[in-house]
Amino acid sequence: MNRKYMIVAVGMTALLLGGCKKEKEPEKVVVKMEKVGTDNMEIYGEYVGRIRAKRFVEVRARVEGYLENMLFEEGKRVHRDQPLFIINRAQYKARADKADAQLKKDLAQEAKTARDVERLRPLYEQKAASQLDLDNAVAAYESAKASVAMSRADLAQANLELGYTTVKSPITGYISERYVDVGTLVGPGAKSLLATVVDSDTVLVDFSLTAQDYLRSLQRNVKLGERDTSRSWQPNITVTLADNSIYPIRGWVDFAEPQVDPKTGTFSVRAELGNPERKLLPGQFTKVKLLLDVRENAVVVPAKAVVIEKGGAYVYVVRRDSTTEKRFIETGPEVGNRIVVERGLGLGETIITEGYHKLAPGVLVIQEEATVPGEKKDSVAVAAVVRKEEGGSR
Repeated sequence: MNRKYMIVAVGMTALLLGGCKKEKEPEKVVVKMEKVGTDNMEIYGEYVGRIRAKRFVEVRARVEGYLENMLFEEGKRVHRDQPLFIINRAQYKARADKADAQLKKDLAQEAKTARDVERLRPLYEQKAASQLDLDNAVAAYESAKASVAMSRADLAQANLELGYTTVKSPITGYISERYVDVGTLVGPGAKSLLATVVDSDTVLVDFSLTAQDYLRSLQRNVKLGERDTSRSWQPNITVTLADNSIYPIRGWVDFAEPQVDPKTGTFSVRAELGNPERKLLPGQFTKVKLLLDVRENAVVVPAKAVVIEKGGAYVYVVRRDSTTEKRFIETGPEVGNRIVVERGLGLGETIITEGYHKLAPGVLVIQEEATVPGEKKDSVAVAAVVRKEEGGSR
């Protein structure tokens, strides 16, 4: 009898313990989360450009003669009006001397005719000279004045040609190798090119934009080739050097062709940038990044948080109760590892950046705790010490 009561008591105790057992909580998925923020997103277009010097000037002979001397080192820097070549000047010196002598002769004749007019005018007033005599004297004086003017012009022309025998640099820059040797007969026309001078302290970069990029820039109210002081940014460019490093100085677009090339369907754009250390060489090709737009205070999310499928793009948003919501969004440009969100997300909302492949709408999630290697190592060490002490006490 006592045994029967004991079995019943044990059974009731088991039922009571089973009834008191708590209901199992839903399992939470560990994920990485991030709050949605805003940023100024710079949107670039990438093109292939060609560098050229801002100024490229040919040095040419303007008078004919034999080249006597060269006064520069090839490839070196020259300054404006620096003498570069000397052409034989003997014949031009002779012409200048002849023109000077003719001018002196005409000046003397002018002075004589002026004295004749001064002498005849009182005589004419006293009826001692005829009107014809006075008219002839005045005409002679006017003719002498004209001869003086012509002689002055001839002397100026002769001196100008004499000056052209010293060929000077038209600009400051770096001079090329010479195209002629000393002793060569040079002169105007086909024989005139002597060297070239390149000013590459400032360079120009030519590249082409598609008509689509041009229309997009207009939609953003960006007029290439014009500075807009109302904007906080300007359409500048960056270029890549031969070693694929980014050139530190930025340039700005100063010209855009007003029409599209019918052969290529593109239009030409030119940018200007400084080149004080001559790292950019005229003639080389380079990668060009053009700043097309700046999306100020745009809502941005990490690209890894966005899932793209046939129905569109979506992210997982964490609600206040820590459950997930599959939210479709309208995406904008992708810059680097971030995507602009045009619609669908608000500032301050929390999205899941990693671990969303384990999720479905309505699942409970929990933020993955960041593990600090040092702390983890210390805890392991403490546990090891505790176990060691327990073993010793045993």
